[in-house]
Amino acid sequence: MVQRLLQPGEIEALDHNAIPRLLLPHPRSLFIARAARLRQLAKNEIKGIPVGETLRGYLLLMAALVDAQAAVSQSFPSDAFALPDAADIAVSLEHNMPPLPVSGARPPSWRSVFNALLDQLDPLAEGQPQIASVLAELRALDSAELEGCADAVLSELTDSVNPLHAPFVAAALQIMWTMRAGQLDAQRVAPLVTNTLCPVCGAHPVASVIRIGGQSQGYRYLQCSCCASEWHMVRVKCSCCEHTAHIAYQSIEPADDAPEIANKANDPSKVARAETCDDCRTYRKIFNQEHDYNVEPLADDLASLALDLLVGEAGYARASGNPLLWFNAA
Repeated sequence: MVQRLLQPGEIEALDHNAIPRLLLPHPRSLFIARAARLRQLAKNEIKGIPVGETLRGYLLLMAALVDAQAAVSQSFPSDAFALPDAADIAVSLEHNMPPLPVSGARPPSWRSVFNALLDQLDPLAEGQPQIASVLAELRALDSAELEGCADAVLSELTDSVNPLHAPFVAAALQIMWTMRAGQLDAQRVAPLVTNTLCPVCGAHPVASVIRIGGQSQGYRYLQCSCCASEWHMVRVKCSCCEHTAHIAYQSIEPADDAPEIANKANDPSKVARAETCDDCRTYRKIFNQEHDYNVEPLADDLASLALDLLVGEAGYARASGNPLLWFNAA
């Protein structure tokens, strides 16, 4: 059975009350699916471009990290991390603010998650001195250093955090935020003033995905880099500046000699594309579940670094980062 994708004009003409505006995460199944997808991507070629050994090794390392996230999320009760008071949530929603903001104070219990995550990763370090060294450095951080690293991760301050430490700290924070987000009532969470930030926690999206099945069929959702909530945004609209006039889609075309960048503004046939905007000169990747049911935005974003390189060479800046991969000036 083939289902037709709705076009932007058709989407806007529909009753938006029927569109699931917000898809809240299910942490336990989320991390299991993400780890499986990372391993699949590490094994296969990506759109005809062979996965280099360095990237393959990193994808497998991150798959092991996500496995640890799944194990930790299952070791805590689903309501282990309390939500803010109902009155505080009501005030946030009344003022179009995220009910679980990444800014400001966070529950100190996240450090228990962090320690449990490192415990889960200990077997991975056996026989791998580089990983063992990083885990030892993470255990040696005092409370102030760890909280400072968490602040930098949540604020995406790449020059204020050790890029080797950041993915592990981000992974612990993701566990807590996804478990808290999963306790919310999606019908009560209101959109923010800007639709480019997560309505649950206010973090940036890591990528967007065109979903299939049920009421979500053919609709584009942005996935939060922190709590993994997904919220609806109409297609052919910049997820950074919200302009629509100068949107294009770039994809990798495998060639005999080298990959090339192809500008195809209306070609929905690619699983992985970069949605570029000439108004703000940024891009964010968009993945099409219609062409690969197993698409997982964070995992697919991490595995498609060749697309980042080519779009960057074309003069576009990435709108936001991937929490499992960090770079800094050094």
